[in-house]
Amino acid sequence: MKRVTTLLSGIFVAALVASCDTGAGDNNVKVEEVGRRTITQTVTGSGKIRPETEVSISSETSGAITFLGVQEGDSVRANQLLVRINPDLVNTQLEQMEAAVAAAEARSTAAKAVFTRSQENVKRVTALYEKNYASAEELELATAEQQQAESSLNASLRDYDRAVASLKQTKATAGRTTIYSPIGGVVTRLNVEEGENVVGTAQMQGTEMMRVSDMSVMNTRIEVAETDIVLVSIGDTARIEVDAIPDTVFNGVVYQISNSAMTSAAGTLEEVVNFEVRIRLVDNDPRFRPGMSCSAEIETDTQVDALSVPLQAVTIRKVEEAKAEGEESFDDQPDIVSTSDERPPTIVFVAEDNKAVVREVETGVSDKGYIQITSGLNEGESVVTGSFRAISKELKDGSEITVDSTSVRMGANK
Repeated sequence: MKRVTTLLSGIFVAALVASCDTGAGDNNVKVEEVGRRTITQTVTGSGKIRPETEVSISSETSGAITFLGVQEGDSVRANQLLVRINPDLVNTQLEQMEAAVAAAEARSTAAKAVFTRSQENVKRVTALYEKNYASAEELELATAEQQQAESSLNASLRDYDRAVASLKQTKATAGRTTIYSPIGGVVTRLNVEEGENVVGTAQMQGTEMMRVSDMSVMNTRIEVAETDIVLVSIGDTARIEVDAIPDTVFNGVVYQISNSAMTSAAGTLEEVVNFEVRIRLVDNDPRFRPGMSCSAEIETDTQVDALSVPLQAVTIRKVEEAKAEGEESFDDQPDIVSTSDERPPTIVFVAEDNKAVVREVETGVSDKGYIQITSGLNEGESVVTGSFRAISKELKDGSEITVDSTSVRMGANK
């Protein structure tokens, strides 16, 4: 029994020694040379295809549709007849307004006659008063009656002007029972049928009968995250992919950036803040339809011949942590988190003489695979690009490494 215990102890010690001997030297990593390439920074978003000019058409008068001259999808030209509304209701209003004008005119004529008579009465009483045949009280009464008649005349004239203005408005409304297209384009939405009653905008919001869109100039309206919107500028180039037209990339230009946020799930943990960006499509396609889903990739910055490394080669770690000896295993090491207000530096590991050497770097723009290095590295140096676990946790300054034979040796674009 004692012999078995001794044998097990020997095996445990040997395994522990072997583990210690191979700890640092088993860092099998991939490297890539620092090279120069063109890096284009992009911002992505998703949204819908929309015509740049889209007009909603409603009637200003209420009534039944007696004529509907278009169907959804029809092409129309400017000033083409679209709809006629039954004018019976507005004609009744027109008759009422004409009667109101006539009544106001009659009242103003009567008031004018009363005012003229009051003027003559004041003249007569004044002459009698000068000859002492009329009292001062009679003169004051005649003057007051004249002032009252003048006020009544002015009020009746204003009522007449108001009635005339109402008549003009009703005539204008009557003329709008026939509706013409304000622009040339395509009927992209039709909400009514012939014989259907519509509500005029004079009473309330009114019935939207149809939409006419100018399909010659199409846009896409996408939502961009608040963290990326500061990178987008008017005039930036965009590449648009439409879900309904696969394997085709359309070019566009940013022409408008919203200043108002679009917030969803406000006040909750899922709150999302986006901003609308409008992109004018340079490449139009007859297959475009308003409302089609699309995604856009906006090119916000391009650096030509930029010194760069793969994204996975760059990490953020405290230099003192990266330089520590650290004999603990990966699972036993705490996460590397900055304990001060200062942001930990950006570092890479440079492969020198089969060792990983910490190097602080400054970065610039990045694309999907590479990031620009503005200082800290020289062209031709080899940086560790993998594994992620080795770069973010395991490697220390001076750690021995074994370079994978499949590593990329030339980092520049071909």
